[in-house]
Amino acid sequence: MTTVDAPATEPRGTLGGQPRAVWAVAFACVVSFMGLGLVDPILTAIAKDLSATSSQVSLLFTSYLVVTAVAMLITGWVSSRIGVKWTLISGLAIIVVFSALGGLMNSVGGIIWARAFWGLGNALFIATSLATITSLAKGPLKKAILLYESALGIGIGLGPIVGGQLGEHIGWRGPFFGVAVLMAIGLVATLLFLPATPKPAHKVSVTDPIKALRYPGLLVVAVAALLYNFGMFVLMAVAPYPLSLGATHFGAAQIGWVFFGWGLCLAVMSIWGSTWLEDRVGTFRAIMVGLAGFTVCLLLMAVFSQGNTSEGVSGGQLWGIVACLIAAGLFLGIMNTTVTTLVMGAAPVPRPVASAGYSFVRFFGGAVGAYVAGKVAEHTFRGAFVLGAGVTVVALVVLVVFRRYVGNAPVPAHGSVEEAEVLEYADID
Repeated sequence: MTTVDAPATEPRGTLGGQPRAVWAVAFACVVSFMGLGLVDPILTAIAKDLSATSSQVSLLFTSYLVVTAVAMLITGWVSSRIGVKWTLISGLAIIVVFSALGGLMNSVGGIIWARAFWGLGNALFIATSLATITSLAKGPLKKAILLYESALGIGIGLGPIVGGQLGEHIGWRGPFFGVAVLMAIGLVATLLFLPATPKPAHKVSVTDPIKALRYPGLLVVAVAALLYNFGMFVLMAVAPYPLSLGATHFGAAQIGWVFFGWGLCLAVMSIWGSTWLEDRVGTFRAIMVGLAGFTVCLLLMAVFSQGNTSEGVSGGQLWGIVACLIAAGLFLGIMNTTVTTLVMGAAPVPRPVASAGYSFVRFFGGAVGAYVAGKVAEHTFRGAFVLGAGVTVVALVVLVVFRRYVGNAPVPAHGSVEEAEVLEYADID
C-alpha cells in the first residue's frame, strides 16, 4: 500500500476553516481560468484595431490551447523534479510576464505568441493546482474538489466581465494588464502561504500520460472530450461576431455580460446541477443530456445567425443568440464535472497522469475548433455553428458506440489508496 507522509511544513494559519495556502491557490485558480474567456468580448476590437481577420484572431485561442495541450505532457516531469510549489510559482510567473507582454503588442502575431507562452504557464499551474488543494484542504476529498470546481467556475464567469469592462473603458489592452496584476497578487500569496513540499522519490516520465491513453476507457473519454471541446470553442470564437454587427449590436462590455451569463450557468451546473442530475440518471446519461442539449443550442444559434458575415442580425435574432449562448453554459457545466468523474476511473493509473493524458488530447479539440470555426466564419456564421453542432454529435456517437469501455467511476473517499497515489505523484508528501 502506498502511504503519504505529512507535509514538511504545516500551512500557515487558517481562514474560513481552510489553510491560507488553499485560498491562495484557489484565488490563483480563479485568475488562471479567467484567461479562458478573457478575450471573448475584445475579439472584434482586436480585429478592428489591428486589421485582422476572424481566423487570425481565433489563433489567440489556438496558440494558447495547443501549447497548453503539449505542455501537459511535461508538467509531471517538471513537478517531480522541482516540487509542486515551484511548479506553481513558475506557471504563475510565466502568466504574469506574458499576459503583460500581450497588452504591449502592436500586431496580432505578437499577441498570438504571448498567448502561446501564457498557455505554457497555464499548463504548469492547472496541472498541479488541483492536487495541491486536495492535499492541503481540510475535510473530505469531495469538499476539496468542490472548492476547486468553484474557483474554476468563478474564473470562467469573471473572465468575460473583466475583459468586457476593461476592453470597453480602457481598450483591448486593458484585460491583458488586468490579468497580469491579479495573477501577480496570486503569485505573491502562493509564495507566502504555500508550504514547502519535498521532491518525491518517484520521477514522472514525459511519456507516462501518453502511455495512459493505451487504456480504452481513457482514450474513448479523451476523444469524446476533444470533439465536444471543438464545439465549445466554435461557440467562444464565433459568437462575439454576430452579436457585434448590424444596426442592433453589442459593445465589448455588453458581450462581456452575455458571456458572464454563460460562465455563471456553467459554474452553477458544474458545482451543483451536475451532481443533482448524476444522482438521478447516472454519470453516463448525464453526459448524454449535456451533449444533446449543447448540440441543440449550437443549431439554434445557426438558425438565428445570418448566413452572410457582412450582415448584422435583427433584434429578435440577436436576443435568440444571447439566450442560446447562455443556455449552452448549463449543458457545458454538466459536461465539465461529469466527464471529469469518468476520467478519474477510466484507467488504472494515478489521476494526475490520467488527467495529463486526457487534457493533452482534449485541448487540441479546442485549438482546432477555434481556428477552423474562424475560417468558416469569414464566409458564414451559420455554417460555423452547424459545424460545431455536427462535431458535438460525433462526440455523443463515440461515447454510445464505445459505451462498454466507459464506467461510472465514483469520486474516491479521502484517504483511500488511490488518493495516496495521487498525492505521491503530485509531489504532496
